[in-house]
Amino acid sequence: MANYTTIEAEARADAGKGAARATRRSGKVPGVIYGAKQTPDLIELDPRVVLKEVHSSGWRSRLYEVKVGGTTTRALFRDVQYHPVTDKPMHVDFQRLAPGEKIRVSVAVVFHNDLTSPGLKRGGVLNVVRHAVECLVDPDHVPAHFDADLASKDIGDNIRWHDLKGTDGITPAIVGRDFVIATIAPPTKGAEPVADPNAPAAAAAPAKGGKAAPAKAAAPAKGAAPAKGAAPAAKAPAKPAAKK
Repeated sequence: MANYTTIEAEARADAGKGAARATRRSGKVPGVIYGAKQTPDLIELDPRVVLKEVHSSGWRSRLYEVKVGGTTTRALFRDVQYHPVTDKPMHVDFQRLAPGEKIRVSVAVVFHNDLTSPGLKRGGVLNVVRHAVECLVDPDHVPAHFDADLASKDIGDNIRWHDLKGTDGITPAIVGRDFVIATIAPPTKGAEPVADPNAPAAAAAPAKGGKAAPAKAAAPAKGAAPAKGAAPAAKAPAKPAAKK
């Protein structure tokens, strides 16, 4: 038997945007319960109750018993609309559950034994493809979550639909294939730095002893005037006169 969470609400008499604004001014959140081929029920809820539920994990697949006065309706929390500036809840939708009629829910996947996974211990990365799986299930058998065991998974291994625990009697919305839930990817390696072709050439290696060898001055061209400040060139000694 499925577990139901009880949530308190009050009935609203009027529909429409004006009535919804009046409900918000009174400090409540307007809502509706629809489905099961019945007339929608207009309700209003305490915003603190709404925020408490939507901030807890798995609220989209949790089953509720909405109490309005002396009437209790089994339903799913389908949608919440928020104010674009304040993020306060503006409207909530519940889907009424009909006995024997399967419903479409999103069931979260919980991963276990990541510390003992050979692939993750060797530096692999858990790449989650689907954090939740859309399923068709009887309202009385909606699971809180599916379990995925990573204890035997190595690098390159996949976790598929058939690997999940808690799927008995549940039909996935994706049919015809054993789809992937997650993979153990190899560790990523840092890219090697690439030399900049526009960068200046490296400086010359220092000479022995740690000092750079001085560059040789280029010889002046033949007939060129000496540079300003340069020492005059030494004159060649005169040739001795020949003896007579």
